[in-house]
Amino acid sequence: MIQVLIIEDDPMVAKFNGMYVDKVSGFELAGTADRVEAGWEILKNKKVDLILLDVYLANKNGLDLLVDVRKSNHSVDVIVVSSANDQGSIQTALRYGAVDYLIKPFDFERFQEALMRYKFRYIHLQKEGIQQKELDELFHQGNGNKERTEENLPKGITKETYIRVLRELHGLEGWFSTAALAEVTGISRVSLRKYLRFLEDCNILLNDVSYEGSGRPLHRYKLSQEGHDYVLSILQKTR
Repeated sequence: MIQVLIIEDDPMVAKFNGMYVDKVSGFELAGTADRVEAGWEILKNKKVDLILLDVYLANKNGLDLLVDVRKSNHSVDVIVVSSANDQGSIQTALRYGAVDYLIKPFDFERFQEALMRYKFRYIHLQKEGIQQKELDELFHQGNGNKERTEENLPKGITKETYIRVLRELHGLEGWFSTAALAEVTGISRVSLRKYLRFLEDCNILLNDVSYEGSGRPLHRYKLSQEGHDYVLSILQKTR
């Protein structure tokens, strides 16, 4: 699980961002802090892979933490989550290696897309001996995902069924369940889950998780904006 630290001085915003983190597959909340100093304490004592960092904190500019993290060579990534939309803040965030920048207010879909992009990057960077093609996917993620999914499908996913799934996805509007997609494709839910997980890992699908009274997770999916463009491009090629 990717461990996430939220540094945010508004308790309500921190709570909602924590709920968002819990809804995205593969992520776990490591802790929250309302001050830079408290954030450093968590970094020192817990494994943290990703920080969701506000800029306007009560006692300090959050970007100062980003700068200090880079100077200390701490191996943690940062997504800035802030209402700060001025040129200086954005340029500082980019120069010091923020992997994404979300301007408040934002919706869950944009938040999830940021985390799924990060997950794609995180998984690939765990590998030894990364090839140029894989680096291209990381640095130019939109086009890289298209090439990867179209030409290099993983074991257990056939091109014929993959195109069939994409064709049905193109016709669906809004959120859908595995059961709904199984009904229109005629493919079993067990088989479909492999395709849905793959498309989610490639940032083509967004995944929303809710829980029944029994605690059982319910997954709903929706094409991301990148996914819409990708599916359309593939279907145009296969007509």
